[in-house]
Amino acid sequence: MNYNEIKTTIDMGNGTQIELSTGKLAKQADGAVVLKQGNTMLLATVVSAKEAKSGVDFLPLSVDYQEKYAATGRIPGGFLRREARLSDYEVLISRLVDRALRPLFPENYHAETQVQISLISADKEIMPDALAGLAASAAIAVSDIPFNGPISEVRVAKIDGQLVINPKLSELEKATLEFIVAGSAQDIGMVEGEAKEISEAEMVEAIAFAHQAIKKQIAAQVELANLVGKTVKREYNHEPENLELREAIYAATYDKVYAVAKSASAKHERSESFAKIAEEYRATMPEELDEDTEFLFKKYFHDVQYDAVRNLVLNEGIRLDGRDVRTVRPIWSEVDYLPAAHGSALFTRGETQSLTSVTLGAKDDEQMIDGAFINGYNRFILHYNFPAFSTGEVRPNRGPGRREVGHGNLAMRSLKQVLPSDSENPYTIRVVSDILESNGSSSMATVCAGTLALLDAGVKLKAPVSGIAMGLISDEKTGKYAILSDILGDEDHLGDMDFKVTGTEKGIVACQMDLKINGLKWEVLTQALDQAKEARLHILGEMKKTIAAPREDYKPHAPRIVQLLIDKEFIGAVIGPGGKIIQEMQRETGATISIEEVDNKGVVQVFADNKASIDDAVGRIKAIASKPEVGETYEGKVKSIMPFGAFVEIMPGKDGLLHISEIDWKRFETMDGIFKEGDKVTVKLLDIDKQGKMKLSRKALLPRPPKEEKPKQDKTPGEAPIAGAGQE
Repeated sequence: MNYNEIKTTIDMGNGTQIELSTGKLAKQADGAVVLKQGNTMLLATVVSAKEAKSGVDFLPLSVDYQEKYAATGRIPGGFLRREARLSDYEVLISRLVDRALRPLFPENYHAETQVQISLISADKEIMPDALAGLAASAAIAVSDIPFNGPISEVRVAKIDGQLVINPKLSELEKATLEFIVAGSAQDIGMVEGEAKEISEAEMVEAIAFAHQAIKKQIAAQVELANLVGKTVKREYNHEPENLELREAIYAATYDKVYAVAKSASAKHERSESFAKIAEEYRATMPEELDEDTEFLFKKYFHDVQYDAVRNLVLNEGIRLDGRDVRTVRPIWSEVDYLPAAHGSALFTRGETQSLTSVTLGAKDDEQMIDGAFINGYNRFILHYNFPAFSTGEVRPNRGPGRREVGHGNLAMRSLKQVLPSDSENPYTIRVVSDILESNGSSSMATVCAGTLALLDAGVKLKAPVSGIAMGLISDEKTGKYAILSDILGDEDHLGDMDFKVTGTEKGIVACQMDLKINGLKWEVLTQALDQAKEARLHILGEMKKTIAAPREDYKPHAPRIVQLLIDKEFIGAVIGPGGKIIQEMQRETGATISIEEVDNKGVVQVFADNKASIDDAVGRIKAIASKPEVGETYEGKVKSIMPFGAFVEIMPGKDGLLHISEIDWKRFETMDGIFKEGDKVTVKLLDIDKQGKMKLSRKALLPRPPKEEKPKQDKTPGEAPIAGAGQE
């Protein structure tokens, strides 16, 4: 045995224990930890290059979370039958970990760093996403990589009125709030989640509750690092320094940059003005500069912009576009912009614009989720697209990246909370937000445009949702801070916080917070939430000027869905052998038909873009799946003729006897010439005997002829009547 395994255990206080171990697996990585809770196991590794590449002024950090299908006893789908590119679900978890780790690396550490987390064993009730951040941070803790951590992540949920840490998957169905919260021992750094219209106070309470669990997990990581002996981190020097150049650039450019920042110019005009100031100063320097000096010139000028913009806000309360800290940019919106879409909206706030469409689909349009841990079907899909032209840039279109997946997920979480229930909404819904302009919070524009487009489509939302992005600029030395409503792109980049909050008039439905500084006080968080509520309600008021409630009906060109419930015993009859019957009905009616068993009933959905197709298909299904009822009238078809009557099919596969005596009030001696096979005949079901045989009558539907009166006759006393007189 050539390993020395070191372990520590975290007792979460609710009967749950989490074990962290190192020294057994992946020993050539800079740090590797196995996290184990029940049958769930995560392997987290971290490797960081010993030197930074020249000219790099940021941390090249990549975080990848991947689930091995063997962990859940499954074989991957697809032709190759192997794990492929990360799914959206895995990308979202990777982002959660990345956002929690990234701010805690030293600002001047620029070595390429890779964190990989693999789900190698899974318990179906233990959600691995809440454990991935803990595993990753523990791997860094047992390495010599510089890191101002540890950090950890937990899921906090409110179930039956009680706050719970890392609840079971099955328990989340009852949750009224659910957040992933990350932070260090001192501070909260990241929050993401959804809720059912909760108050701001409830949200703060949940975050504070989560922080207590985070502190417990961080203490265990410190203990593990001490046991391993990796308390001294590697030395590095990734940024050259030239204080004289820094002072010279500040002296020559700060006032000019401050003046541009204060000029309230538009985004591109402002960028051009900043670039001109940089070019003017660069022209005073030697034409040929060494690599380090060129790097430092760009870095120091960025520092000038950083300080000037922040000081303008802190000292004068003025922002880059001239607003004060609470004002939301001008808003205008329009619905029904795309005449051929089932619903559409254009939402513009300042220089950010979303064109969003809604498409209503059938059950067959559901999204299949085929992950190792999460699999099934999704009836609500939201896609967010961020093309290069939205920021005036040229960039290859490589499809959606992690940012698009993350922003789309936040908007999806928000709108999902107000969708009608499945019983009220039979449609699969796809919302697509195309960002046409971007200068701050395009994900919140997506929420607003998505709400408007869904209302335009006639989807019966429980309430409209709006969203706002909040920012923070603070100075640790002076204690000054400013909370900014509706931040610009530059304010996001140069600020200390990006806090997105969405909600209805009643409360919060989703949030996403990323903090870049240490020491966010609880009162600042509370103030930010209260200011966000004010902005959300303002935006909601502007949206209601365009459309305040769902349209009474779907668009004329939108498809229609009729949902039927049939007895379980008829599911096979509707489908037919090898799907023959249902395929024939779809082919002949033009409708799309889906059927599934739910709660011992057959749920049938008929989907078509015209009423005639739906009526035809519904009639056929009812004919197959209905039970004959005594006393009901049926349009039948003569299947065979016998000497004593005819067998009439009143439903597919259901024949009854129309006896010769029940054909008419007239008496027939023979069946010759009355019917031929294939004739249609309307009959009434008189009875079903114990053997299931049906007795039909045509006569019962015909008016009874009046009785013939007997002719009056003079009779001779004692004379007998004429035989047959007065009889039929």
